[in-house]
Amino acid sequence: MGIANQMGSMSVNSFSFCLNQTQTLVAGCRISKPGSVSLSIKGTTFPSLTLQRRVPRLRVTCAAKPETVNKVCDIVKKQLALPDESSVSGESKFAALGADSLDTVEIVMGLEEAFGISVEEESAQSITTVQEAADMIDKLLESKSA
Repeated sequence: MGIANQMGSMSVNSFSFCLNQTQTLVAGCRISKPGSVSLSIKGTTFPSLTLQRRVPRLRVTCAAKPETVNKVCDIVKKQLALPDESSVSGESKFAALGADSLDTVEIVMGLEEAFGISVEEESAQSITTVQEAADMIDKLLESKSA
């Protein structure tokens, strides 16, 4: 079974693409067996590609406690000298709140002091949102109490 028109053709076993109305062949592809594809472009044949099915992986993400998120929001507001009526939530990005790299360091220092934790420099540099900070804090507190 195949499909054909002026711009190209396609069938179950192979298909090709044409560049324009002059039927200039740009690429051809041959499916030799399920999961295997051969590719040729302008007469150059490339090694076959074998397609593999990927098993979906289960990803578990633990969100921080609401109290932790609220406390982090308050600390961020304080460190950035934001007005009380300003909206800061778990999704708030430090950069969107006006924080530069120095402000982010000061936020992390404030979080360390408030929660009695120590944050590794590598972890501190990867934090970009209030939620990420709260998640990291809960994880550190959990490992500290274990």
